[in-house]
Amino acid sequence: MEDTNTYEFAWLPGDGIGPEVTREALRVLDAVASAHGFAFTAEEHPMGGAALDAAGVPFPDATRTACLESDAVLLGAVGGPAWDDATSDRRPESGLLALREALGVYANLRPVIVPEALADASPLRPNRVGGTDILFVRELTGGIYFGIPEGRADDGARSTMVYSEDEIERIAHVAFQRAQRRDGHVTSVDKANVLAVSELWREVVTRVRDDHYPDVDLRHLYVDNAAMQVVRDPKQFDVLLTGNLFGDILSDLAAALPGSLGLLPSASVGGTVGLFEPVHGSAPDIAGQDVANPIGTILSAALLLDEVGEPEAADAVRHGVDAALDAGLRTADLATPDEEPVSTSTFGREVATRAADHTHQNASASLS
Repeated sequence: MEDTNTYEFAWLPGDGIGPEVTREALRVLDAVASAHGFAFTAEEHPMGGAALDAAGVPFPDATRTACLESDAVLLGAVGGPAWDDATSDRRPESGLLALREALGVYANLRPVIVPEALADASPLRPNRVGGTDILFVRELTGGIYFGIPEGRADDGARSTMVYSEDEIERIAHVAFQRAQRRDGHVTSVDKANVLAVSELWREVVTRVRDDHYPDVDLRHLYVDNAAMQVVRDPKQFDVLLTGNLFGDILSDLAAALPGSLGLLPSASVGGTVGLFEPVHGSAPDIAGQDVANPIGTILSAALLLDEVGEPEAADAVRHGVDAALDAGLRTADLATPDEEPVSTSTFGREVATRAADHTHQNASASLS
């Protein structure tokens, strides 16, 4: 693009609460854009069940083209009971897999952060979980979900876990590079005591660290111990590096730490275009009621800003979320019985206002 300060985002609202929460993320992006010297367009395209209804497929060719020609993709959520009877290649979720494949993303980044203001909402004791800040780096396109041979047979079924050295190396680089921007510690998860694939995983991860990132601390944990440690002492972790299967399980386990799935963002990167989406599903039971929690989507937009090269704007977005929470604003999933919840749109407006104020305050401070 000729103007490097103008970005084109593909906006895939998706299904259920997807349109509601992505609208609030775009509202917040708009609030910080001009103050940080960039502009963006967000062109809407159908995805998932909405695309099935509109075009007969969950990932239309026009949506694919728009995503590949964009600077980043912001996705809401896909799926719902309206499409439960669809065949496998016509289910909304199959469109999501096709989207990831089209973008070539192989690294899933999932921050799990428990602000002190929300520590009381966690199922764990506040003093154990408050201040948790883990970044899961999960390999997304290999492992047992994609290994061959796979399938049912007359006498049973088979799934195959496969990783090449190249696949392990590239995800290890992502984890170590992220750790260098954080606290400089990587915990790599495997099952090297029983799985040959995990033996290779451990060998390659260690070699990548030794050859390229000697400044980063590395330890290895078996996946069963890692699961226990995530619950027992989550604040011990900085970057948690995993294969596809273990990352799926552990990141979902850690998602319970903040007390609501609505808080958690994610980014899938490594290809030509990044994909940014909240962890939660489409929640059709509350769709259209203006009660969904938009934080996960707003924080996904912050990850988007990081990846396109606007880290100061990303920090402003995160500050807006923290300031809204510190002010006592809670959506229905976070509010206690004696608290009055705010709506999706109200929370989005409040975050946008606080993010913009933070930007202006910093600008004024730099001039004084």
